[in-house]
Amino acid sequence: MKILIAVDDSAYSKAAMDWAKSMTWPARTEFLVLSAARPLVAAYAVTEVPALSYPAQVYEEELKHHEEISARYEKQLREHGFKTRALVAQGDPREAIVDAAREHAVDLILVGSHGRSGISKLVLGSVASHVVTHAPCPVLVVKLNARQTAEMKARVRS
Repeated sequence: MKILIAVDDSAYSKAAMDWAKSMTWPARTEFLVLSAARPLVAAYAVTEVPALSYPAQVYEEELKHHEEISARYEKQLREHGFKTRALVAQGDPREAIVDAAREHAVDLILVGSHGRSGISKLVLGSVASHVVTHAPCPVLVVKLNARQTAEMKARVRS
C-alpha cells in the first residue's frame, strides 16, 4: 500500500501524523510525506518601482522550510518502522496533493483538516475539501479530537 500524507507546520498535520502512527498498516506500506510551498505573490501599486530581487530569496527560504517539515515528519514515520519518502512540491497545496497522488499512484491520501466553515472556508479555501473532491483515490481526513482542540484554543488565548 502507498499512502500520501500531506503536511504543513500545523497542529492538524501533527494530528494526522499521530493518527497514521497509531494505526496498523499492511506489510510493506510506504508513506510519501508531502509538504507544498505556495508561490509568492507580489504586487506593485506603482509601475515605476524596479523589480525586487529578494522575492526569489524569500521563496528559497520557504522551500527550505517545507523541506524541513517534510523531512521531520518522514523521519518520524521511518523511526516508527515504515518505508518512507519525503517530497516537496511547489504550488497550491490543493493541486500539489492531487498531482502527487496521480504521479505516484498512491492508494490513499491522508490529510489533516482545519475544520473551517462558512466565510473563512469561502475566503481561505479548504485543502481537504478540494482533495476529497478531486483525488484519484480514497482520502482520509483527520480532525483534531476534543482534547487537542481545547489545548489549541488554550494556547491561542494565552
